[in-house]
Amino acid sequence: MTTEKVDFTGVQSTMLVTLFLRAADARDAEPVLGDHFAVEAVNRIDYDWKKIDKPGSLRGRFGVALRAKLLDDWTAGFLRRHPDATVLHLACGLDSRAFRLELPAGVRWFDVDLPDVIELRRKLYDEDDRYRMIATSVTDATWLDGVPTDKPALIVAEGLLMYLEEAEVRGLLRRLTDRFRTGELIFDGAAPWMARTTQLLSKYLARWYRYPPFRTAVRDGSDIERWNPSLHYRDDIATMARYEQIPDPKARRTYRLGSRIAWYRNSIRVFRAEF
Repeated sequence: MTTEKVDFTGVQSTMLVTLFLRAADARDAEPVLGDHFAVEAVNRIDYDWKKIDKPGSLRGRFGVALRAKLLDDWTAGFLRRHPDATVLHLACGLDSRAFRLELPAGVRWFDVDLPDVIELRRKLYDEDDRYRMIATSVTDATWLDGVPTDKPALIVAEGLLMYLEEAEVRGLLRRLTDRFRTGELIFDGAAPWMARTTQLLSKYLARWYRYPPFRTAVRDGSDIERWNPSLHYRDDIATMARYEQIPDPKARRTYRLGSRIAWYRNSIRVFRAEF
């Protein structure tokens, strides 16, 4: 059974792109991530996928899959250390991380996104005692009131913080660290030149560049601690530096060459901080 017609715009439209690219990776003979849930979701969602199904877009599946795989690995590692953790997946979009990972029995998982996104998710995924969806803007100050705080927390923010203004990032992170006693934050961040580039594209080439610009960039781990002194930077990894995981020889070679240029390699990195 397919969903009703879907046609998100703005930031929400990016989740359809990443979903399609994860599905494209899963259809490869040797996938990086292998998210079969993404394939099933694409097959069920009534959307004009031809908007995305183009050679230029499809080449981006490797970066999307590498980022998701790294966040999956960090999530799995945290849950091995804290098998009774609470996980908050902020701006989850249509990601299936809660289902493609093997969650310890004591884990409570909350997927959080805007009401129209969660309405669509509920047509694709089922809730139970350990898995819940919360329909809200992550910048709303009240939604955390319904989340238990008695266990270590893992905050996953994939494809989120760069779209918020810095004041919104600071406020969100402060509410999270005020709410939970201990845990980790993992997220992807864009370099300053990437943020400036998307802002210029959005301003001067909006006819062709239809995605929202990045609002907040990350130079290095000190920015995280500047946003919130309760957060302690741990490490970061450039997704491009994981090129050895790409099975396709041509794409692997391209990523390997790009990783030799520091400013280009660090355009998108995945960061980890503790609190």
